[in-house]
This record gives sequence, structure tokens and C-alpha cells, in this order.
Amino acid sequence: MTFSVAICDDSAPDRAAVQTLLAQWAAQRDLTVAPDIFASAEQFLFHYEDNPQYDLLLLDIEMCGMDGVTMAKSVRKRNELVEIVFITGYSDYIAEGYEVGALHYLVKPLQPEKFFSVLDRAFARRQRNARCLTLEHGGALERIALAEIRYLDVQHNYVTVHAARDYTVKRTLKDMATDLGSRFFSVGRSLIVNLHCVRRVTKQEILLADGTALPLPRGAYEALNRAIIQEG
Repeated sequence: MTFSVAICDDSAPDRAAVQTLLAQWAAQRDLTVAPDIFASAEQFLFHYEDNPQYDLLLLDIEMCGMDGVTMAKSVRKRNELVEIVFITGYSDYIAEGYEVGALHYLVKPLQPEKFFSVLDRAFARRQRNARCLTLEHGGALERIALAEIRYLDVQHNYVTVHAARDYTVKRTLKDMATDLGSRFFSVGRSLIVNLHCVRRVTKQEILLADGTALPLPRGAYEALNRAIIQEG
């Protein structure tokens, strides 16, 4: 299985060290990893404009020109799924790193065991995010990444899947639930929500990360909160 990785660091020795450890990790797990190497954030973003295919970004923070956090914020505007790991010689930017949903923050020099553990987490999340829901829609089969689905709701025997676009199909919500993973939670009889997309829950509504507000059925508050804690 291929794992698409980019390394961005303005230090040639540090780039080489990361690449060497990455190759060792991939060999131990029988994976194919041929990372793209970049010496600056600007160089990466120029390439990324036409090649936004990466599963994992290994970024330095302090670089000449644009820093790694600013670069990561630019990436996040168009890609919420790519995993980001900061590898830096400084510990002053941890809070900023987590603002962009970084998977982890590693301080140089890298410790192989810890680095490999982070890579394992990134790869596991990539596999989970790669799972898809297959729908027959508009006379064709559509494959929708589960990670892209925010919620599903039902009206008059038709289920609408809310992802990058909406897909409405004639199926029952109960039937759809069997194709979804543990990240999805049934809220009453007419709504399934992606727990990873939930930003806040009140007694009356569920607020998603994109600003969508969904009504919360009476009696579902505690069960939904338990599901969020368990999935987290």
C-alpha cells in the first residue's frame, strides 16, 4: 500500500535524517513510501497547488521565508484530512501547531521509537479516512469518503448524505447506518451525525465544525456526549 508523504525543511541534513527514518519505518511495515522533498514552504505550496494528494506532511516550523505553521494553515483551507506532523528544534510553537489540527509535535533530534509511533498513528488514521460509502445516485455509483460526511438525515423515506455535496437516495437511515463506522452516531430516528465533525452540543442543538446547527431530540444529550467522549 502506498503512503503519500511530503517532507518540508530548509535544513538539508534534517531533511535527510527524516527521510532515512521514514524509509526504515516503511520497510519494517512493508509499505511503499517515496516522499517528496521540499526546501521551503513556498516551494511546497507551488507544487501542492496542482498536486494536493498527500496523506502526511512532515514540516519544520522555523524556515527561511514562510514558516511551517503559516504553510499548514494554507493547506488546511483546502484539505482537512491530510495529517500534519511538525518536526522542529523549537518548543515555542506547540499551541500554534495544534491550531491547524496537527497530529503531533516532535522536537529534533528525532527519537526513532517515538517517530515510528507517530507514523503508525498517521497511517492508521489514513486507512480509517480512506473508507468510503458507496451509493447509487443519478444512475451511477458514487463513492464518498466517510471522513467527508458531516451528517445524514431522512425525510419521506429519502436519506440525504451531507458531504462536500449532498446526495439524496431512497434508502432507510437504519440501512445506511450499517455501512458507517464507529465515528457515526444515530441521534433519534431521523439523524446520524459524524462525531468528528461535532464542535459543541447543547440541550437543544448540535453545532458542527462548519457552522451547521442540527436540532437535538429530547433525551439524546447525554448519550451523544458519551459517544463523543468514547470516540475521542
